[in-house]
Amino acid sequence: MTFLLWISYKGTNYAGFQVQPNAPTVCAVLQDAMQAVFGQRPDVKGCSRTDAGVHARRFALSFCYTGKVPMEKFVPALNAHLPPDIRAVAVRTVPDGFHARYAAHAKTYHYYILNARVDDPFTFDICHRIGPALDLAAMQAAAAQFVGTHDFSALCASGSSAAAHGDTVRTITDCTVIQSGDSFVISVTADGYLYNMVRILAGTLAEAGLHKRTPNSIPALLASRDRRQAGPTLPAKGLFLERVDYPELDSL
Repeated sequence: MTFLLWISYKGTNYAGFQVQPNAPTVCAVLQDAMQAVFGQRPDVKGCSRTDAGVHARRFALSFCYTGKVPMEKFVPALNAHLPPDIRAVAVRTVPDGFHARYAAHAKTYHYYILNARVDDPFTFDICHRIGPALDLAAMQAAAAQFVGTHDFSALCASGSSAAAHGDTVRTITDCTVIQSGDSFVISVTADGYLYNMVRILAGTLAEAGLHKRTPNSIPALLASRDRRQAGPTLPAKGLFLERVDYPELDSL
């Protein structure tokens, strides 16, 4: 049978989700737990490759398993063998051939910024601090300019395999900025992402908030397809994979 498992993790101690030969990864730790629970190491298909230091509130992965452990035992059994910064959250069956990455209709990322002069010792490793005051209205106006179907080459870091093949058009369906006290949350929902796209987008919105660029400069930025015209790539520690949407599962 094929299963879809949702997990949540803090990525601080990991070199991303995907298994790497010489670095600890979320997938490798999860597969270690699966080996302990299932007596086998299933081939895991993750919904994303999340970079080193990136976190996830609801990451999805699919795998096949035909053993004797009942599905209702998966979550508690896996959590008994996982470290506290990785948690299994929920599981369900899905049709054979289901792939957590290719079946995803959209993904939502959040980027967290602390707008303060001093780091918060309780959140320093899960958000990026910016000292000077940010203009929320300017950031919101700039964020709205990213919504739609565009060539996002200007928001793509070098080394992207998609960019190398000219596959740089994506559709952002929602891009907002919310402030609560000294916390700013940038939310982006899209059908796909380029390498470091959200972190560069967040850096560009931060520049708008610091009045280093105007919101109406965004269309020209996108049209330029020039990474040098966009803002800095903000640190990975502020980025969270918030949600993955599989609309077809609602009817199953």
